[in-house]
Amino acid sequence: MFGTSGIRGRVGDEVTAAVALSVGRAIASEGYERVLVGRDVRESGSMLVEAVNAGLRECGADVVTVGVEATPTIARAVEGLEADAGVVVTASHNPETDNGFKLWNPSGKAFGPDQRAAIERRVREDDYELAAWDGVGDRYHREGVRDHHAHALRAAVDLERAPSIVVDIGNGAGGVTAAVLDGLGCQVRTLNGQEDGSFPGRPSEPTAETLETLSTLVAETDAELGVAHDGDADRMVAIDETGTFVPKDALLALFAREAAGSGDRVAAPVDTSLAVDDALADVGASLTRTQVGDVYVAERTTEADVVFGGEPSGAWIWPEETLCPDGPLAACKLVELVAELGALSELVAGIEGYPIRRTSIEVEAKAAVMADVSEAVSERYDEIDTLDGVRVETADGWFLLRASGTQPLIRVTAEARSAADAEALFEDAQAVVTEAVSTSG
Repeated sequence: MFGTSGIRGRVGDEVTAAVALSVGRAIASEGYERVLVGRDVRESGSMLVEAVNAGLRECGADVVTVGVEATPTIARAVEGLEADAGVVVTASHNPETDNGFKLWNPSGKAFGPDQRAAIERRVREDDYELAAWDGVGDRYHREGVRDHHAHALRAAVDLERAPSIVVDIGNGAGGVTAAVLDGLGCQVRTLNGQEDGSFPGRPSEPTAETLETLSTLVAETDAELGVAHDGDADRMVAIDETGTFVPKDALLALFAREAAGSGDRVAAPVDTSLAVDDALADVGASLTRTQVGDVYVAERTTEADVVFGGEPSGAWIWPEETLCPDGPLAACKLVELVAELGALSELVAGIEGYPIRRTSIEVEAKAAVMADVSEAVSERYDEIDTLDGVRVETADGWFLLRASGTQPLIRVTAEARSAADAEALFEDAQAVVTEAVSTSG
């Protein structure tokens, strides 16, 4: 039911009002007595919010609604509005046909594995604690959560000067980014600023391919950088002043190196580039790897010496600010970095990049194939990490074999400090999967 970032799927198929009702019932039945509920810009969200609210109230929980806001805006507001949990109706970077649910703790951290398993069990077994007629929860509405988020963003940065910037909101809920940067004195241009859940300006997921208009606008104006969000603004990616898309691993390395000092650690998933290890080594810090998924990164950032966490997907976490991935905060931090240190292209050029190869292999039985993969790799290699899939480190580089959380695929990733070594590792990794598929039938 839950993927790495909540529940997500096609509206009318995997995601329905009935599912939303069940999720609301399950959350309240687990003892969360006051729940904050908001949504992104998708039209189906209004229907799903009403169904979630009904389920929550039916099982005795009070509901606090905040309307359409960015996911980090809502996640940050859970504690401030004294709620026990938060629900954001969103499909994040998925296409307009989809919707879903992200669940949040007051700390700003997404529901962890045990919490998700408890919700899933109740939904699967239809096990709810329905309230009596006089015990149904109340419903309240609160304004001002965006102002609270904006205040936190302004307090988190100190601009030595105010760069010119283009913000591509992607027709989503991340307008707070442009408003805050404008308030900090930056010259701000916006793209796709109208909220529209059909995402007419570009697809919800910001990639090098979908951000061509942003790249052109930055390159042809005096803008010093461009930033872009997905539909619920938990992600942020960047364009440098030349109009070039900044590789996400390089952006992770920049944020990590700026946040960390000697003896500090940075949390990132098992598929993170060697470039991040090297950037941290330059400042005496190190990388601690997690399972793929921002909830696992966030959990690791609660450890005392972990000062930052990030995923190459574009999710960035500063634990002293919040444990939720906060795209608007990341945008403000990047603007601060450029204002202090200079051109983004030059900062990126200072990050060593390495050849990395990725593919996906379709399989019919992921669990059986991965069991055979693990056995085969254990027989051939010494340095093996099974935290999430099977990760092998060699003198030349590393490769990762990992089952997709949502599709019948095995993900194959390989990286090395030379193209020849990366290709060799990539071929070895693919061969392991191919052999395992043959063995498992």
